[in-house]
Amino acid sequence: MSTDISASPSQYDRNTILLHGLTAAIVIYQFLSAELWDYFSRLEKNFLIISHMSLGFLLAVLLTIRIIWRYRFGIRILATAPSLFDQGAGALHILLYALLVLQMPLGFCTRWTDNQPLNVFGLLISSPIGVCTKSTGHLVDQIHDINAWIIIGLVGIHAAAALVHYYFWHDEVLQRMLPGLRKSQRASL
Repeated sequence: MSTDISASPSQYDRNTILLHGLTAAIVIYQFLSAELWDYFSRLEKNFLIISHMSLGFLLAVLLTIRIIWRYRFGIRILATAPSLFDQGAGALHILLYALLVLQMPLGFCTRWTDNQPLNVFGLLISSPIGVCTKSTGHLVDQIHDINAWIIIGLVGIHAAAALVHYYFWHDEVLQRMLPGLRKSQRASL
């Protein structure tokens, strides 16, 4: 893949856009399901927990594909003269990837340190780490929760930055990921 800045495209390829959208949708679902399942009946809560585990596993696979695609095959858009803001955006992306990668084993271990099997689309996966104390389970669960809040906070900053680019700086950054969005639509949004 060429890293010639002058040949840098103005929008991402379809696969990058699709992987970004799927990742975003699953991350938001994961966060909301975990935050809201205590407000539902036992049957609905059980469904949310199982779907959370299953989609967490799917997210791990999707994230692996996304990272490989991004750094091996996908289009990379390079700034002609990277500013401090561009460097910060790059650091935010790397931090988001790192925290998401960390969240997967934390999620699996949350279930296992509670001495319960992981339920992935109905397949029960027993703990490879043996029996854990209640305090260990609580600690892992707390770390998983804190990391989730950090991730969703960074996702919010990421989304807000895209909107700032679109509405205030009037540049094409948001259109890179949403190619159907045109400047003429700005006033109607």
